[in-house]
Amino acid sequence: MPVSRRKFLNLSAGSIAGASLGGISTALSGIQAQAGNTSGYKAMVCVFLFGGMDNHDTIIPYDQGSYQRWANIRSSLIRAQGASRARDNLLQLSNEKKLGFGSRKFALPPELAGLHRLYETGNAAIIGNVGPLLTRTDRSSFTNELVPLPSRLFSHNDQQATWMAGAPEGAQFGWGGLFADAMQQSGANLGAAFSTVTTGGSALFITGRETAPYQVGEEGASQPWVLEYTEEKLRDELRRHFRAERYNRGNFLRSDMASKVHASFDANELYNIATQKIDASTETPFPSTPLGQQLRSVARTIAARAHLGVHRQIFTVAMGGFDTHSGQAQDLPALQTALGDAIEAFYGAIDGMGLANDVTLFTASDFGRTLAINGDGTDHGWGAHHFVVGGAVKGKQIFGDIPEAEFDHDQDAGGGRLIPTQSVEQFAAPLGRWFGLGENDLANALPRLSNFGEGVQFLS
Repeated sequence: MPVSRRKFLNLSAGSIAGASLGGISTALSGIQAQAGNTSGYKAMVCVFLFGGMDNHDTIIPYDQGSYQRWANIRSSLIRAQGASRARDNLLQLSNEKKLGFGSRKFALPPELAGLHRLYETGNAAIIGNVGPLLTRTDRSSFTNELVPLPSRLFSHNDQQATWMAGAPEGAQFGWGGLFADAMQQSGANLGAAFSTVTTGGSALFITGRETAPYQVGEEGASQPWVLEYTEEKLRDELRRHFRAERYNRGNFLRSDMASKVHASFDANELYNIATQKIDASTETPFPSTPLGQQLRSVARTIAARAHLGVHRQIFTVAMGGFDTHSGQAQDLPALQTALGDAIEAFYGAIDGMGLANDVTLFTASDFGRTLAINGDGTDHGWGAHHFVVGGAVKGKQIFGDIPEAEFDHDQDAGGGRLIPTQSVEQFAAPLGRWFGLGENDLANALPRLSNFGEGVQFLS
């Protein structure tokens, strides 16, 4: 299949100096602004949990009757987990507005203490049973094949892509990237280079038609290592070489590639200079875990926002290992500890900058997992429960639906595999509105949004 010039450039630039730049010049200057509000600074941070985090072992029934039914179904797994899942050791969630749950109560496992503290202080909320849908679906319409379904359900790669971009593997543009396109078209940022930033592993989510991910590592943006070990006179010559300053611009593809190299090198230098200006003495300590260090990089990038010329940013970080299967009892608790501790540290860093109301973090994952046990673990699911964290969140609440921990209810696709009651589009729309998008922009970025009614409004 022939590759278009634009696609070739966007793909190729990703491997140059660690940065993918989707139009650092003024390619969008002639496009009429459509977004609703670009004032101030706002950032969205997606924490993607690769492998499918077990929703039934994250939001746990806590009232005695519901807990006992859950414990009976999961008895073999609970025994393997030991005291961690004993009811007395769970962290009960205060639900200030019952929102249809009646006398039912819920808790988090003790390993998610960091998220529990954020929830109880009103800085986090839970959105229940979210996942990819094409139209409203329940057990009857699913089993009788009365409604269209997302392609390749229960497949890791395809459902990751569907969460991020609304289509299975092979999708090109994520809804985060399309949000960034809309804001860029409205002049929210001086250039597109730092509009979307990834620490690796989930770049599809923030890839737009005009905006491409900028990648950073724990120590900043990449630079050719040879520059650090060369005397000053030769260093300037090498810098001109790496910036492609003397390239003979005869062929238009080569010319554009040279421009990409030039822009990428300059962007990396700018990023490193900007983040080096941060006062290290004011930085919040982060866990040394991979997720903790990724979120530290995000916090440092946000701290450098003025030097980078940005007013709207979307970040994506990745955490793997959630495809636990038979290793769930041993692996999931450690993963949950790393998740809760890193997010709590990130909120502390953002709050310390005075940006708690301006940065919203949320989790996403391939899918949830089955309530049923396959012997000593769980299998691929569909709908899952997710966290939203930030000062703008209507905290200390559980939004959406958390079905009973039992089989054969209206949202059970079999084995306690939840059929979502909130589509990804319904989850994304409040984030987009808070970010500043107008309704036309939302419709462009989330074309299936009109298939569903209004989702839960979890942001103020």
